[in-house]
Amino acid sequence: MSIVVVDNVRKSFAANEVLKGVSLTVERGQVVALVGRSGSGKSTLLRCLNGLEVIDGGRIEVAGHPMDYHPAKLRALRQDVGIVFQSFNLFPHLSVGENIMLAPGLVKGCARLEARKLAEQVLARIGLLEKIDAYPDSLSGGQQQRVAIARSLAMQPRVMLFDEVTSALDPELTEEVLAVVEQLARDGMTMLLVTHEMTFARRVADMTVFMNQGRIWESGESERIFRQPQTPEFRQFLSSTLK
Repeated sequence: MSIVVVDNVRKSFAANEVLKGVSLTVERGQVVALVGRSGSGKSTLLRCLNGLEVIDGGRIEVAGHPMDYHPAKLRALRQDVGIVFQSFNLFPHLSVGENIMLAPGLVKGCARLEARKLAEQVLARIGLLEKIDAYPDSLSGGQQQRVAIARSLAMQPRVMLFDEVTSALDPELTEEVLAVVEQLARDGMTMLLVTHEMTFARRVADMTVFMNQGRIWESGESERIFRQPQTPEFRQFLSSTLK
């Protein structure tokens, strides 16, 4: 049973059709990398999976939730589907622990002691337990991004979405964030990630999806698709990104 089903999804912004009939299935525990040039529709597709963008046609089902834009249905979906963006979006006036405890308390009704224990668990998982009482502005960019990942993990999602989570970071900090994502993959988390880190995608993703002009142009098992790209567009994309 697929945990993510995208069936002939279309999405336009005014006259600009960004997704032109995209279909994709993801199995439980699978890691899928979405790659392609800027404007190819990758991030829009990811945002559609979390209900942040309303689709114009087609069907989406994620973690057993058919896409429904009623507020209560979206809340239920987002308890099972976490998303992490390139900007960390941490509350500067709250400590690291408080940032993580906020959603479990508000959304799931966790008692403060229980939420604190959850924060400790997810911070230990990403190697930042010692920062639980620190404030975001005292952390490096890589540490802030890892806290943003921990905040999503605290909701115990069944699917995690990552939208260019390293694009605002320098190479050294990029590596520490990618190490956390790679550990999640080893732990069996179902993930879809928009990334420009091709070496990482080839190594960690079970499947790579190359998007071009609002369509899935080419997709397949990562090692094979990188070794033997089938289309001139993907070959050209790889030659420009793997220099």
